[in-house]
Parts: sequence; structure tokens; C-alpha cells
Amino acid sequence: MSPLADLTDDDGLPERPDLPWYVAPLPRTLENVGLRLATLVVAVNLVGTAFGFWYYGVHPLPLSDPLITWQLGGTPPSMWVFVPDSPVATLFIALALGLWRLDRSNEYVNALAFFGCWKLGLWTPFVLLAFADGFTAATPLPMYLFLLFSHLAMTVEGFLLYRISGFPVRAVAVAVAWYGLNDVVDYLLPIVGTPHHTLMPGQVVLESGVGFTHPSPTHEIAAAGAVVLTLTATFLALATRVKLFEAGALRP
Repeated sequence: MSPLADLTDDDGLPERPDLPWYVAPLPRTLENVGLRLATLVVAVNLVGTAFGFWYYGVHPLPLSDPLITWQLGGTPPSMWVFVPDSPVATLFIALALGLWRLDRSNEYVNALAFFGCWKLGLWTPFVLLAFADGFTAATPLPMYLFLLFSHLAMTVEGFLLYRISGFPVRAVAVAVAWYGLNDVVDYLLPIVGTPHHTLMPGQVVLESGVGFTHPSPTHEIAAAGAVVLTLTATFLALATRVKLFEAGALRP
């Protein structure tokens, strides 16, 4: 249970401490709407999670496709957990808000959700815009725009979490470990096969059918964005904790 759970405002929602804009950038009204509609937000994110796994290659439908295809089909099964980053992030935020609604808030899930929303909510638009020519050549415009704006919405969701979480250091450490490990296997040391980041324009499957090419400088640009976002997520989570203490919203 978060130390913030017993502090409520006049609307019966978790109290909104007076924090700097960089850790609480959303208007109070928007935060309150998001928290009031938490059940709907959970449902939307679960739908997004299902779509995300389909996007990466889990294809119960259409029946004409293999069950596992696309990027997952070219990735060794032992590394599948590292491939669908965005659907895992939407699952984390769905769990975080769902557990809060059930009065069973979990700080580890909250930290993982914040990191996921910040990192994948911004990394995906970053690469979509940085490599727009390649993506738009292979992706219909409606899908391109959907991916762009749905991921930006993830970033917005992440800034609801300071109202229900104190971001304890141990929970932030777990999130850093998970997303730091993702950066390593996605770009530096894949362990099995080739690096496991989301496919970028210009990548093709190897002749062996397992793993993909990783042309330069696309690989390095995508890697730089991911590492910067992991670092900034760490700063924001710990800064939020410090500012919550300074505002009197957390007790030592």
C-alpha cells in the first residue's frame, strides 16, 4: 500500500501534492479524470496489450497465419519476453491502475508502469519520426498515426502514477534493472540471436530465418534514444520521490 493511499482530496481521489512541473506536468483536472476513469483506462490498455502482441506476431487470427509469426517468428523463443516492449508497458499500467482500484496497489508494478509509459511512450514516436520515410513506406498512414499518438498517450498516463505511488527506491531499482537489461539485449549483447529491439526500416530477416540485420546508423540512433529514456525515467522517478517528501506527502 502506498503511503499516499490515506491522503484524499475533496473529490475522494488521492491528494495532489504541490510538485514541480517536470514531475507533475498534467493539469489537475486531467489527472482527476484519468483516475476517475481508471477502470476504462485499464480496459483500453488491455486492448492495447492484446493488439501489441498481435503486432509483434502472436496471431490466433487470421487462421491462415502461423500462430507465431512476424518479429517473434524470427526471434528465438527464449528471448520472446524482450521483444514486445510496448504491450508489456501497457500491461504494466493496466495492472498498476487496476490494483489501485482494488485497494491493492503495488509499488513494484507502479514503478515498472511509469518506466514503461515514459520510455516506450516516447521512444516509439522518436523512431517513427526519425525514420518517418521508412516507416510510412511500409505502414499505412492510419496505422502510422495510430502508433504515434497512442504511444504519446502512454506518456500522459504515466504521470497519473505519482498520485498513487511513492516510488520507493527498491521499486525503482527493479524498474531500472528490467529496462536496463532490455537496453542491453536490445542493442548491445543479445545473448541469443541478434539484438531484440522493435524492427526498424531497412532490417531484414537473416538467411537462417532466426535473427535480423541491424543496419547502421539506424541501430545506433534507436539505441541512443532508448538509453536516454531509461536514464531520464530513473531521474524522474527518484525526483518524484524526493519532491513528495519535500511536499510532506510521504513519511520517512
